[in-house]
Amino acid sequence: MPKSNNQKLKLLYLAKILQERTDDSHRLSLKEIQSALLTHDINAERKSLYDDIEMLRAFGLDIIGESLGKGYVYYIGSRQFELAELKLLVDAVQASKFITVKKSTGLIKKLGSLTSNHEATKLKRQVYVADRIKTMNESIYYNVDILHNAIGSNVRICFQYTRWTVGKVLELKKGGEIYEVSPWALSWDNENYYLVAYDSNDGIIKHYRVDKMMKLSLTEKSREGREFFEKFNMASYSRKMFGMYHGKDELVKIQFNNDLAGVVIDRFGKDVTLRPVDESHFVAVVKVAVSMQFIAWIIGLSAGAKIISPDHVAAKMRETIDILREIYE
Repeated sequence: MPKSNNQKLKLLYLAKILQERTDDSHRLSLKEIQSALLTHDINAERKSLYDDIEMLRAFGLDIIGESLGKGYVYYIGSRQFELAELKLLVDAVQASKFITVKKSTGLIKKLGSLTSNHEATKLKRQVYVADRIKTMNESIYYNVDILHNAIGSNVRICFQYTRWTVGKVLELKKGGEIYEVSPWALSWDNENYYLVAYDSNDGIIKHYRVDKMMKLSLTEKSREGREFFEKFNMASYSRKMFGMYHGKDELVKIQFNNDLAGVVIDRFGKDVTLRPVDESHFVAVVKVAVSMQFIAWIIGLSAGAKIISPDHVAAKMRETIDILREIYE
């Protein structure tokens, strides 16, 4: 029987069949493998399949053969990603507001291709993308790529920045003014992607929502602000920012109820010092950017948290409470 042109692709198709159709719970006999190869117009003798399987093993595929009755069955053992790891990645994609519904669905489908067809159905069962709050800006993926290129090339970037209107329309901020900054890092915080950059006009570090950046491009100018970022710690920066809103950095002393110890550790990390005050309370001194989002976080803890010092931060809390009281009277 003449060989088809696909015969030269036998090893590739064999690897594909095993990767897609087998796992710890699903195995294929040599006869089933031969039938699968025939669908690709490839004839395979049993002896040649033994040699092919050994060749794929030598290449690095974890092909396991087990005795069953008078023959053997084969399946892929370990893979680059375990199913539990893929589920974790799927959850991350679903939870990411900066990834659109369309891109989320596409990414999850690609993640499913990293395991067998049988296990991929388990990933599909936990896909809940449709009703989640997602960005509508498809250009974010290209923006992220451009930003990585700018950081790697040590150049500044230009872009326009947008905001939502009451009419649910994105409008350009500052009348479409072109922003020029030096990009230094990307941060994923509060379910959004942010660029952390140095603004040479104001001489400070700023951050921008990547999905709100438009007409992003690289310049030929070298980045500035290296001295600010040589000792920059992204983890510390993220901890002190609430909702990634700017505010003056302050060391704030806060008293908490003991049952909020977990909340404080989740927010500020395990290295935060918790000093007992009495049987029911402890205090923590933390460095935060004092913004309305920080004040709102304290208010959200109700009677469980109280700002002790500095006095002007405590005064800001009292002022906020008075304003809220007036609104709701």
